Amino acid sequence: MEKLHHIVIVGGGAGGLELATRLGNSLGKKKKARISLVDSGLTHVWKPLLHEVASGSLDANANEINYRAHARKHHYEFQLGRMSGLDRDSKEMIIAPFHDEDGEEVVPERRLPYDTLVISVGSTANDFGTPGAQDNCLFLDSLEQARRFHNLMLNAFLRKNHESHNGKAHHLDITIIGAGATGVELAAELRLASRELPVYGMNHLQSSDVSITVIEAADRILPALPGRLSVAATKELEYQNVRVMTGQPVSEVREESLVMKDGSELHSEMTIWAAGIKAPAFLAELDGLETNRGNQLAVEQTLQTTRDSNIFAFGDCAACPQPGSERPVPPRAQAAHQQADTLFKTLCNRLEGKEGVPFVYNDHGSLINFSRYTTVGNLMGNLSGRSMYIEGKVARLFYVSLYRMHQVALHGVLRTGIIWLMDKITRAMHPRLKLH
Repeated sequence: MEKLHHIVIVGGGAGGLELATRLGNSLGKKKKARISLVDSGLTHVWKPLLHEVASGSLDANANEINYRAHARKHHYEFQLGRMSGLDRDSKEMIIAPFHDEDGEEVVPERRLPYDTLVISVGSTANDFGTPGAQDNCLFLDSLEQARRFHNLMLNAFLRKNHESHNGKAHHLDITIIGAGATGVELAAELRLASRELPVYGMNHLQSSDVSITVIEAADRILPALPGRLSVAATKELEYQNVRVMTGQPVSEVREESLVMKDGSELHSEMTIWAAGIKAPAFLAELDGLETNRGNQLAVEQTLQTTRDSNIFAFGDCAACPQPGSERPVPPRAQAAHQQADTLFKTLCNRLEGKEGVPFVYNDHGSLINFSRYTTVGNLMGNLSGRSMYIEGKVARLFYVSLYRMHQVALHGVLRTGIIWLMDKITRAMHPRLKLH
């Protein structure tokens, strides 16, 4: 029997899982290629939703996808593990040993051969070497970190509620460093949590007892988005009693305070780092592949790495050039979705000996969701190139549709419709916030 061309995809994030699903449903199902997905976790949750998991407004258990079950339905293989190295001469990727919670080795280091390798391992928070950040900040790079934050938040509310009941000082200071989309949306979710939790028995703690501050080093929040969005977002945060500090770089993070660049100190019992991203450090040591200062793999417009035509990279971990622009494709979910679509066509062409498809990024706009309060955003016109500002229910509809589009890519229209119906039932039967 002729050996099938083996396509290995590393990273089951939004782009990686969509690509594995499409390749499995086409090439894998028809036995035209063998498709493998490698990820260090057992389940997938859409990363733009992690701040909702952290605040408790989204139950990850009801929204996560089990890779093994999904692989079986969509004709690809899944391997649990973390990529730790690469042997380009042998065309093998190296998977690190897998250990259990007690540190015992479950599966030793192993090698997985490939004919075509696709790297889509996403990004991690970039603390820019700020002293104390790693030790004293919470991060939201993974589902595990989001769940840890949620537990710490619930415990903090419980502790402050008890202190209030006993007549003690009970003010809680929460600070978010970084006012990009994640930081702004997280602030709104935390404000919702501070107002909802007293309804569920913590009636000695008021929302006004919880101070939420967003700090941005740039001169405005959402610095990568249009100025009108920034102004609207600032007004909404302030309306929700969230303090906004701009032009304020953080020089040090201490256990219960922040030291600003001007030497002033800000009290903070819970500090979340949401400022900047970088690609995982191990990418800079992958057998000579070219990377930039942010550890991103340098790729051509076809998403092939610059030094190996058999290796592709996309999403946040890749620096992909944009025609007519000095800046690479921005690290956004919509970019990863578009790249997965282009790469699917390229890999199908590759099996037929055809040329790859150059990737061209189309910015469809940006949407910022303020929990259940409101949504604001701008949509880009495909023909005119102009942006249209939207807010309220219309913007919320577009925001929700982004996640539904991701689900359609993974499950199809019918199954996504069933999932949508089940979500409606779940929201009607369960509390508005996850309380454990």
